[in-house]
This record gives sequence, structure tokens and C-alpha cells, in this order.
Amino acid sequence: MNKTDNTEKLIFLSPAFEHKIWGCTKLRDDYGYEEPGDDIGECWGISAYPRNESSVKDGEYAGMPLSRLWSEHPEIFGREVSPEGGTEDDIFPLLVKIITAGDELSIQVHPDDEYASTHENGSLGKSECWYVLDAEPGSRMVVGHNALTRDELADMIDAGRWDELIRFVDVVPGDYLQIPPGTVHAIGRGVTLLETQQNSDITYRLYDYDRVFDGCRRTLHTKDSVEVISVPAPAVSEMIKHDSYADDVVCLVGCEHYEVYRIRCHDRLSLSFDRSFMLMSVTEGSGEIAVKNVPGSARSIKKGDHFIVPSGCLDLELKGDTVIIASCLPRI
Repeated sequence: MNKTDNTEKLIFLSPAFEHKIWGCTKLRDDYGYEEPGDDIGECWGISAYPRNESSVKDGEYAGMPLSRLWSEHPEIFGREVSPEGGTEDDIFPLLVKIITAGDELSIQVHPDDEYASTHENGSLGKSECWYVLDAEPGSRMVVGHNALTRDELADMIDAGRWDELIRFVDVVPGDYLQIPPGTVHAIGRGVTLLETQQNSDITYRLYDYDRVFDGCRRTLHTKDSVEVISVPAPAVSEMIKHDSYADDVVCLVGCEHYEVYRIRCHDRLSLSFDRSFMLMSVTEGSGEIAVKNVPGSARSIKKGDHFIVPSGCLDLELKGDTVIIASCLPRI
């Protein structure tokens, strides 16, 4: 069989970046990204979000934004094309970031699809999950809250009883968390993580430690936050797990929007996925990846690389010593 179809070529991406008041230089220092500044907060490794898109790094589609690749080449993603020429989904569904915090992020919450559609001009809501890549000793994050009723939640917010309300948890590398809409959360100083989320950037800021930047405090979204926060919050044990699995490939998180896998290769590893496409981010080490039985498909990979595995590439061979966080749409 002649393996020359465009759906059988791995597609590497050039990331986009966000500079934040809480950013630092770790994404450049540890991941090798050539991004200037000492306030780099986020690497949007696989993004079709209009404000901050990644683009195809090389090959036939070099320079093409991911949103255009999604709309003009549905075959790459195994998407159905109707007789009229349209496809079933207009918006690339997922967004993958590496986030590193040089300071505490604001305490925030995201709406679900229904609330965002009604109150945010038809936007998607935001469900996300985190895989902790690095954490300085004593690092912690906000996960949930301690209010038992919505009235108690509102009273504690109105009175500024943040120490009573907010729930802090210690984290270490290998922890992973599913953050559904309505969850109060924040990334803490010294934490680096990979985030897989819906393709949305709707965030309601609940509290920002009364910090002042350029003479002003950042805008809070108290009303929207109180309306969307889940009460009571789930137990910490339901939200935070640790990747202590010996398996080479582990499905860490599965929900209605995505599945997230951790892949660990020591020397050699064969992979096979029964999905329409996969998104992959290399978070440790280096090596080589190739499509099985496709001569010339081998590509070198290293920490900080992000790439798409198209519909025709789902049988893979890995070599080297590396860790990959992969995601895909859930099986229908």
C-alpha cells in the first residue's frame, strides 16, 4: 500500500505565548522556547483560539493556523464531510497549554456550556484538567471551597472571609486534576502544569489577593462567579489523583469533552489508538516517533514539542526516553 496520503503525516506545531503579570522565564529556560521577556506565563501549544493560535511548523501546510487546517482539511481529523461540503463541527474543540506560575494566579471559576452560551455571546464553557509537571517544595493550588450552601458562599465572599472559604491543597509532580465548570481553582506559585481544556477562554475572577498592578486592582467578576460556582464543592479526593501507574500508557481523565493520556517510553514503545485524531505534547526527554509501516515518517521529538497525530497515523512507534501527554475527543 502506498502510504503518501496527507492524513498519514504527523503535523508539528509552532506554539503561541501569553505574557502574564504572574509569568516568569521557566518556559524559555526549561522548555527551550524562543520567547523573549521575563513574564511568560503560558505556552498555547495546540490552539485554534482566535486570539492566540498555534500554526503548522513545517511541511506542506507550513505557517497555516490550526483553525484553517481544521476547516479546510477535515480528512486530517477524520471528520465527516456532508454532500454540501460542510462538516459537523466548525470550531476546533480542544486547547492544550503549558502554564508556569512565577506568582499566585487569581482565584477563578469557569462557566459551563449552557451559561457561557447565554451570557458570553454563544461561547463554549470551559472544562479543563491539569497534569502537574513540576512543583517547587511547598507548592499548593486552590481546588474547591468550604461553603456548604449558596447563601453561605455569598456571605463569605461579601465579608471577604477568604481564608475560611478557599480550599488549598499541596501538589507534587505527577498529580492530575479534573476541573469541571463551577470549580473554584487557582494555580499556585512555583507550579508548572499541562492543561487540556475546551477551546474557550471564559474566566470569572473571584479573588486576586487585593493585589495592585500599575496602580489598579484587576477586575473581579463576583456576580457571575457566585452564579456558576458549584455548591457544595466535591471532596478533594474526588478531584486530585496521583500518577503512580507502572503502565506505559494510562488514561488519566475521561469526560464528555476529552480524554487525556500519559505515555511513558523507555527505549521502545508501540502505540495504537482507536480515535479520529490525537494531540500530543512532549513533557520530558527526547526520542523519535514514526508511523508504523510508513517509510520516511520518523521525526525527532523533544521536551516542549507539540504535534497532531492525524486519522491515518494512529499506529505509532516511539523510541527514546520520553513522556508525552496526549488528548483526544471521547469515543461517542
